[in-house]
Amino acid sequence: MSIEAELREEHDRAERRETAVITVLPFVLLAASTGITLLQPAPVHVPAALALTLAAAAWLIGLSLLGGARRSRGALMGVYYAGLTILCAGLVAVAPWYGIFAFTGYVHAFLFLKGAWRYVGGVTTSLIMAVTYLGGLARISADEWWLWAAIGLVGSVMTATFFAFIDRTENYGRRQRNALAELHETNVKLEAALEENAGLHAQLLTQAREAGVLDERQRMAREIHDTLAQSLAGILTQLQAAEQTMGAGASARRHVHNAIDLARESLTEARRTVQAVGPEVLAGSRLADAIADVTRRWSDASHIDAALTTTGDARPLHADIEVTLLRAAQEALANVAKHANAHRVGLTLSYMEDMVTLDVRDDGEGFDLEIARANDSTHGGFGLAGMRQRVQRVAGQLHIESEPGSGTAISASVPAIPARGGQ
Repeated sequence: MSIEAELREEHDRAERRETAVITVLPFVLLAASTGITLLQPAPVHVPAALALTLAAAAWLIGLSLLGGARRSRGALMGVYYAGLTILCAGLVAVAPWYGIFAFTGYVHAFLFLKGAWRYVGGVTTSLIMAVTYLGGLARISADEWWLWAAIGLVGSVMTATFFAFIDRTENYGRRQRNALAELHETNVKLEAALEENAGLHAQLLTQAREAGVLDERQRMAREIHDTLAQSLAGILTQLQAAEQTMGAGASARRHVHNAIDLARESLTEARRTVQAVGPEVLAGSRLADAIADVTRRWSDASHIDAALTTTGDARPLHADIEVTLLRAAQEALANVAKHANAHRVGLTLSYMEDMVTLDVRDDGEGFDLEIARANDSTHGGFGLAGMRQRVQRVAGQLHIESEPGSGTAISASVPAIPARGGQ
């Protein structure tokens, strides 16, 4: 809960307590005054006391029925206070102990009267209370009326001083409530502005990311078109010319034919990359089928036994995820062909609930990981570092285990993000 909300709640609780006290206190004072008066041995006109007590109770009940509207009805409250003053004066005239109830006049004068009338009500109540202090009307003689006036004057001054102090306190509380209201309004506007700014910030980040991706894609497309694609096209032309001029050597012709096929496939892939299209082998195929096809063709070309095993619930994944795993398989197989001198390669594609893992294991010569990392850093090749970067780009992890003479195991784990549209 915010500080503002706590202050508002505390203020509301204080107002509820004040309302309860203001409503109940006059009845308690009236009951106490009546009880003490009836228990006193001094003679009291009981019928008059009870009649005025019932009238005062009914008058208070009428005030309670006005509810929250009583403070906004100035003229009606003036009438109410005049009636309350008359009832208090009558009760004190009957028995001075009703001064206990007459104290209500102070409270109601401050609450229900406004401006100068508030002080008039306080002075009137002080004069009534002065009769109580002297012990009743019977104790005030013609020669001692000045004593009653002096006590009333002191009470009036004290009441006016107290009212002025309470009035300043109430004004301070009113300003505090207004400040809380303004603070609440400011906080609401601030929250709305922050929410709007967050939306704009997210939109700007998205636009900046899209612009960066587009710019990088265009740069890579230009680089591929100007270097790799043109080089492959030249290689393909030269190999085709060599095939036409070669003799009948079947082995040589087979190697040239394989080179032509590889160059043609690489040229097709380069053009699809320039056009921001996914790998052709994934077009219309599932990831497991695409990796199996790549593995089969790699095995035929390299004369190394290779097989793919698929476990788990095979399902369509996001295009970036499938491309990452396919490229990881291609790079791992290419590394085996170039460096491992292996006889067998096993690939395992494992579908789990929130992860997909591709494991590639060979029985080759293995290598020293530290030397391999140093070579990648020194020569700027794609190699293992590039494979790791590709996997990490989709929030995945790449683990490599290898030792000289013990083969190599590569494991690429990526999130199992479903294909768009839930397909």
